[in-house]
Amino acid sequence: MRKAAGPEWLPLEQAVPIDLFRAEVEAWARTLGVTPREVRFRPMKRKWASCSSRGRLTFDTDLLRQPAEFRREVIVHELLHLKVPNHGKLFKALLKTYLALAETADFTADE
Repeated sequence: MRKAAGPEWLPLEQAVPIDLFRAEVEAWARTLGVTPREVRFRPMKRKWASCSSRGRLTFDTDLLRQPAEFRREVIVHELLHLKVPNHGKLFKALLKTYLALAETADFTADE
């Protein structure tokens, strides 16, 4: 997911710990029925995250300072690439569906 458009950054003291972010990824992976091979973090200049063809997810460390809704969008986007490798109609429909589901008040990622 390209880094060009991102919301306001949170102050450093409000950054999400990596363990909590990793738990978010794991919860969404269960919800989507996928299993990433590895979840990594590193500084990235042009992307918020990437998904390799081998199932490795790499997230930009700056993502830890982004609002929860934006983090969720990036997480779901990258995990969906484990099901659908491109950005075609199916990918966009699934992304829209899961993000809409996440906005419902009674939804938690493990359902």
